[in-house]
Amino acid sequence: MKQRIITGIIGGALFLSLVVVGGLPFTIFIVFVASLAMMELLRMKKIPPISFIGFVSLLMMWLLVVPAHWVDFGVISHLSKVEIFIFMIIFLLMLTVLTKNTFTFDEVGFVILSSVYVGFGFHYLIMSRAIEGNGMAIVFFVLFAIWATDSGAYFVGRSLGKRKLWPDISPKKTIEGSIGGIICALFIGVIFQWVSPVFDSWVIMTLVVFVTSIFGQLGDLVESALKRHYSVKDSGNVLPGHGGILDRFDSLIYVMPILYLLQLI
Repeated sequence: MKQRIITGIIGGALFLSLVVVGGLPFTIFIVFVASLAMMELLRMKKIPPISFIGFVSLLMMWLLVVPAHWVDFGVISHLSKVEIFIFMIIFLLMLTVLTKNTFTFDEVGFVILSSVYVGFGFHYLIMSRAIEGNGMAIVFFVLFAIWATDSGAYFVGRSLGKRKLWPDISPKKTIEGSIGGIICALFIGVIFQWVSPVFDSWVIMTLVVFVTSIFGQLGDLVESALKRHYSVKDSGNVLPGHGGILDRFDSLIYVMPILYLLQLI
């Protein structure tokens, strides 16, 4: 527990400080964190990160995570990131033939899905922080809503939880805890909006809280399902007492694309 608290304080302080700083330092930090998350997924699939396929996987993830103007150069300046990504998918499919199925179609699918999951998740975190005027406030709002959801779900679940939410994936989560997490997130959202208004209306704020809390819990379940499928307890051990990067960022990288694509932020 002591190690968990120390890691949480140091890691939280570093992350929040970089959210405040924003700009290039924040972007570089997020790309680094995303790289660690991608390597955790590769290890789950038993693909060595330090290998040709591992490097290609990281390259595909980097392509999606970085701002668009970072890849707008040279002979590929006329292509969008998505078009380059599609070309790399074609290249991976070609590798299944060239390697005589040593590199399998199943592994191709894993690399593509993992790149999209990690790459776009962290990309929209970067894009949200870069929003002119209130990008920092938006990121803080979403972070506090997720943390409130986690805390509310944990404490309400422990004290009142009886009905299992999804026992096949996460046996300890309960329906009561899930509802408690949503209520706790709404409470924190109201305080946040009252003290320092982030959104133009209370209706938008409430909608953002519900989307963040509900889909944040789904993001946590998605990562739990991944770990259960690959028979691992934690996604990694880079954060002593907390597990891996995906264990800490699973809700955030699942929520950010949804909020951004629904034009709620």
